[in-house]
Amino acid sequence: MSSYVDKHAGLYDLFYADKPYEDEAVFVANRLLDVGISPPARLLELACGTARHAVAFEKMGFNVVGVDSSSDMLVCAQTRCNAIGSKVELVHQDMISLDIPGAPVDAATCLFDSIGYLQTNEAIGKALLAIRRHLRAGGALVLEFWHAAAMLRGYDPVRVRRWLVDGREVIRISETSLDPARQLAHVAYDILELREGGLVSRIRETQTNRYFLVQEMESLLQHAGFEVLRCYDGFSNDTAVGLNTWHVVTIARLRSS
Repeated sequence: MSSYVDKHAGLYDLFYADKPYEDEAVFVANRLLDVGISPPARLLELACGTARHAVAFEKMGFNVVGVDSSSDMLVCAQTRCNAIGSKVELVHQDMISLDIPGAPVDAATCLFDSIGYLQTNEAIGKALLAIRRHLRAGGALVLEFWHAAAMLRGYDPVRVRRWLVDGREVIRISETSLDPARQLAHVAYDILELREGGLVSRIRETQTNRYFLVQEMESLLQHAGFEVLRCYDGFSNDTAVGLNTWHVVTIARLRSS
């Protein structure tokens, strides 16, 4: 299933304009520093999207390779990098079939719950093994995932948001349904662009993302050869992951064989 295709990719930065990418990147950099990884280390950013995290990491001095499976998102990422003179290397690949030139890297990140798009244990296991193959001895992975407890207790079946930009109104309607047996959330997006004269465009896309229990993700990581060091309540120093924790950030280190 493809995500953020064509014009939806072009609207991505509008939808997440308020997301504190730079603050999140600083938090991740500090967690890497905890395990002895600092700039100018080579950092592999998986599911890099429009490269906002990647550019923030580069500003801190990391040498960044950004990978995404969406060619449309990478077009937006390249436009951003060109505009600011960024040297982030962008690669069109998916996480399962990673083959990055110049490996191994010092660290990898997979943020904004992107690991959940793989959906199944088999696919996630293959991706984690692919990441492992790209990490040097002692390398680390910082992973963010959707937390099952908060999702099951408090998900919104319907959300509507509006933006006014460049003389037009953009409306995004998100309808979420859960498949608890497979721990999947199906989100159907209906995106309308309006001007005074009426409807300009309409985008419809359904995305499916998986949510996880903490011990479940730890088990997947351990099975792929990682040592889980710590889990956090989002991008905070709080390690008390609770019922209201929507996003869990975990750091894991490649286990010595």
